[in-house]
Amino acid sequence: MPEFEASDPGYEARVRGSFSRQALMATIGARLALVSPGRVEIDLPFRADLTQQHGYLHAGITSAIADTAGGYAGYTLFPAASSVLTVEFKINLTAPASGERFRAIGEVLKPGRTLCICRLEVRALTGERAATIAVGQQTLICLADRPDE
Repeated sequence: MPEFEASDPGYEARVRGSFSRQALMATIGARLALVSPGRVEIDLPFRADLTQQHGYLHAGITSAIADTAGGYAGYTLFPAASSVLTVEFKINLTAPASGERFRAIGEVLKPGRTLCICRLEVRALTGERAATIAVGQQTLICLADRPDE
């Protein structure tokens, strides 16, 4: 993956502050595991109340953490006085979502002044074993001069 440099030296605090205001992430118990320029990782412990009828993590939850990781990956590269919204995303569920915990990884592929393209991946983790359960791509829009507060 390419190396990126954030234009805003306060990008990490800005991302963490925004994430803390996301009620959905708090409700499901997700937390930021890594915030770096162009890359964000979100961890989610397994919870039975987030599963579908077969006991796998629900695709809606898998999609939500993937979308959020990608959104904040792009946001790390946006100007300080801006905010982020997802324009579109596509996700492929590649394996049943079974594990002790889950890690969503968002990585910027192509930053732009207005649109930003990100790669999404979600892994199921059990002990030291990791299995990719979802991959996707996302387009974000930078809302300039609209701080995320």
